[in-house]
Amino acid sequence: MKKLLQAITDRVTTKKGMWITLALWLVVTVALSVFAPMAHDYKVSSIQSLPEDAQSVIAQKKIDQYFKDQEGIPAILVFQAKSGEIELNELIEAVEKIEAEKVKGVRQIVPVGKMPPQAAATFFSEDRTTAIIPLIYEASMESKDLQNSNEEIEKIVEGTDLNLYITGPAGIAADALEMFSRADLVLIMATVGIILILLMVIYRSPLLALIPLLAASFVYMAASQILGIMAKNGLEISNETLSIMSILLFATVIDYSLFVFSRYREELKTYEDKYTAMKMAMRGAGMPVFFSGGTVLAAMLVLFFAEFGEYRNFAPTFGTTMALVMMASITLVPALFTLFGRRSFWPKIPRVGEERVKSNSFWSKVGRFVSTKPVVSILLVGSFLLASATNMVNLTYEFDTMKSFPEDLKSRIGYEILEEKFEKGDLAPVTVLFEGNQPLTTEERERLRDGLANQDLVAKVNLSGTAEDGKVLKFTLILDEKPYAIEAIDAVEKMINEAEQIVRDSGAEGSLYFAGETAIQVDDRHINNRDIIVIVLLETLLIFILLVILTKSMKMPVYMMGTILISFLAALGLGMFLAKVLFGIDTISDRVPLYAFVFLVALGIDYNIMLVSRFLEEREKNPLKKAVEIAVASTGGVISSAGIILAATFAVLMTQPVQLLFVFGFIVAVGILLDTFLVRGVLLPGLIVLLEKNKVKTQTEG
Repeated sequence: MKKLLQAITDRVTTKKGMWITLALWLVVTVALSVFAPMAHDYKVSSIQSLPEDAQSVIAQKKIDQYFKDQEGIPAILVFQAKSGEIELNELIEAVEKIEAEKVKGVRQIVPVGKMPPQAAATFFSEDRTTAIIPLIYEASMESKDLQNSNEEIEKIVEGTDLNLYITGPAGIAADALEMFSRADLVLIMATVGIILILLMVIYRSPLLALIPLLAASFVYMAASQILGIMAKNGLEISNETLSIMSILLFATVIDYSLFVFSRYREELKTYEDKYTAMKMAMRGAGMPVFFSGGTVLAAMLVLFFAEFGEYRNFAPTFGTTMALVMMASITLVPALFTLFGRRSFWPKIPRVGEERVKSNSFWSKVGRFVSTKPVVSILLVGSFLLASATNMVNLTYEFDTMKSFPEDLKSRIGYEILEEKFEKGDLAPVTVLFEGNQPLTTEERERLRDGLANQDLVAKVNLSGTAEDGKVLKFTLILDEKPYAIEAIDAVEKMINEAEQIVRDSGAEGSLYFAGETAIQVDDRHINNRDIIVIVLLETLLIFILLVILTKSMKMPVYMMGTILISFLAALGLGMFLAKVLFGIDTISDRVPLYAFVFLVALGIDYNIMLVSRFLEEREKNPLKKAVEIAVASTGGVISSAGIILAATFAVLMTQPVQLLFVFGFIVAVGILLDTFLVRGVLLPGLIVLLEKNKVKTQTEG
């Protein structure tokens, strides 16, 4: 691998190779832009996350099979009086107006005007200031279609004395589309802006700020079009996936560009010719940079082993992105820096004969301290990380995705009105389907209904449908708790586990199936817990093996992985503590821990690779402590700069309108700063000094 990589970088860094490389990237990028679709044209508001064999998915399919008239995308029209109470005739008039306009895609709306007054009253809140009307859209409706139809319904109601908020799956999907269409532009502009500002502030060189961004722009254009081709051929790409992909791409391209330019600057102080300097720079930095990208790529591909749809969907999207980043890091990035040569560093142009690494720099002093006092360094940093990690025990998970959306979102406002004005369980009842071998008697039906009614947290059970001549029954089950509350999820999980006993006690023969939001959360939680265990173990093992190949050592990967894992736990604990103190956020989506693990371990190990690769290089000609000191001093500046920029780039996710992305971006930013300054700068070098043998080793790489 090293010889092949060296052959590529040696060719790229010649004058002819540089121009060929730049021309190829330009031609390919332009061709893709002209002939390929963009990924944004095919993004979806959400991805089917649960596998086909999940209990709630099977249950919903059976409900759709037996009760075809209920298929479609549900919406809940939440009407609220502008003042006083809602009169029944006002509600009937509004519903009839919607029916008369024949809004595109509306398949069914509850005909409240044709109901007896007693039945119609069930759609009103107790204080009669609020009313809800269920509506079903055609199942084939896309998010854009739902958005247009929702807007049309809102215009129809504008002329009445009622305020309307559309919530439920159809309302959420439409709002999410509008929300992310605005957020996409904000994300890219904020990412480019923060990177440009930080590069200018840190390096005070206009070209050093623009060259990495130019490289990232080429890669972003290529990635968007290639993912567009994949999406056109069936790959689902969600709003969240595209947001994180953009951040990952810009963050890693900038990171690897800084590693290349830092080594290039060193070599320009030894070699006059810019092509020779870049050739030698890539011989030193090419393998670590490419290998760092490889560990991130491997971490993303591990997500193919997830059962959860959102996690598994990350694998091809992020894997494709990282493959392009790796190619760019050994071709496009060195070619761009070589093109501009010493001018890249203006006004501080490096000259032959200058000191390669200043002995009085901050990281030189840190390197000397760590190499002479490793025990003190380890105890100080280790204690802080362990103390931060202990806050993990205080993590509280939030399963209500609606709480992740902005407070002014119409679908969330409607949802919260429902929470306030109606019974908790009315928000999303549990649907229980009984599939029997033969028609049930009246007594068996009652015993089955009573068996369900006697379960924990069940407020009431209604028989809401029959099919197959009485063999199939559908019950609507109302809980005493909110559908997303942990207590409700636990109660439904217990019912699912005891379903066979409930059927036996009724004297019937058949099976119970549970559908609805709470049943989905039961499957979601179970599969998420399984994926966390599988992905954490596989990713840790895979990266450990890659580190063994890189270092030709069994001990060094233990230090590297051990420190990163401790750093991840500290980032999660400290991140949530700070999120509560700074932003008042005291709950976390159960997606965040795995998101954070994948990115923090994959990206954090990059810095350890850079440090250890330089240490192994210096170890060939220096004693242990001196090699550590030089490695920390040589890599400290660029890694700390890269870490600050990487952390700021992920912090851009805090501009997104979904709390999940906000918290994820914040925790990753905190974790990267821990990795950059404490783990890579102090803890890992201290462990190397303390535990490695004090003799010169020969580095061999595969």
